[in-house]
Amino acid sequence: MTISVPKQPPLVEDLRNHSQEQVSELRQLLAVGAPSRPDPRRPGFYELEGLSTTYYVFKYPTGTKVLLLGAWDRVNDPVAAMVACSCPAA
Repeated sequence: MTISVPKQPPLVEDLRNHSQEQVSELRQLLAVGAPSRPDPRRPGFYELEGLSTTYYVFKYPTGTKVLLLGAWDRVNDPVAAMVACSCPAA
């Protein structure tokens, strides 16, 4: 007989002093398994889309830790919107 233990979401470490709301939203995205886009130039780096924010993270190969490297508002940033439309991972 085996006991099923729910998998814990990875630990999020903020390297750039983002707002608590951004860190919380990223934790929620990771907990629900939100889709992410891998950065084709950097293995282990991903972009995740929140409600109005895009997060750039590094995920350790073990899956136990995620480093939040950047976050930007994609609604009010026309450059970010243009880049998101023109290439799969900026």
